[in-house]
Amino acid sequence: MMKRVSLCFLLLLMSCISAGAQQAQMQPLVFYYDYAVNPGKEEQFLDLVKTVGAPVRDKLMADGVVLAWGVESPLLRVPGDTTHSIWYAVADWAGVEKVDTALRTQISKLNDEAAKSGVGKKGTAPASSVAARLLDSVDISKTHDYLCRNLVFNASSNAPAGVLPYTRYFFFKVKPGKGGEFRKAWEKYNKPIIDKLLADGVILAYGLAIEEVRTDGDFTHFSWFSMKDLSSMDKFRSAFLADREHRSQEEQQSITDLFTSLTDPDASRSEVVRALIFHAAGMK
Repeated sequence: MMKRVSLCFLLLLMSCISAGAQQAQMQPLVFYYDYAVNPGKEEQFLDLVKTVGAPVRDKLMADGVVLAWGVESPLLRVPGDTTHSIWYAVADWAGVEKVDTALRTQISKLNDEAAKSGVGKKGTAPASSVAARLLDSVDISKTHDYLCRNLVFNASSNAPAGVLPYTRYFFFKVKPGKGGEFRKAWEKYNKPIIDKLLADGVILAYGLAIEEVRTDGDFTHFSWFSMKDLSSMDKFRSAFLADREHRSQEEQQSITDLFTSLTDPDASRSEVVRALIFHAAGMK
């Protein structure tokens, strides 16, 4: 995910947790599993998601551990990049442990059932283990896990039920020791525009995030926003252009110089993904 420009996401936490997030200044953790699915194996991969991980994450969501989870795929195909990402959001590290433990238990259970199926009816092929099914579906050498934390997070209280959002990611490589200044600049010049777009229903949620556990040197921070359709992207762009054009030439140049001084512009990337599966607490 992080070699796309452009999270997760991503992190897509919706209306069901927005009020609590704002009141408690929630900084949700989001775990991403990035996979390169083998050509022609997309449906098999999604079936694996639905039969192995989905029951676990849905149960933990009902228990209040998982805040939201989903599967997303890039809108733009890039050779060698991730094709699918599974993600889930939790409030803290304890939630990560509960998900990990429950998934390990589920996989062990399914593997035991697969092993027993080998002595089934004559002419019936034995079921494959979870690992065998995964190896058949993906190029395991390209798998990459990320654990990220949203430093800033906000979500709409009016997200439409059943939505499969698009998410835009922006990746930045902030210069050493400049993380605090970058966040302040982002909150001063970008956050007010995004908050207005959220209030107007143009976007559904947004965040500014980092890797909680650093595994990738291509970026240090990423921002993201989710939307119900791609036409919202035009409105997002127009809002930023209008804000900058409203300022004097001197102020525009000052903002540009500030962000340039804090980041490596050549390392900036972006990405758009579409949700294939999206579940959030309270959604039907």
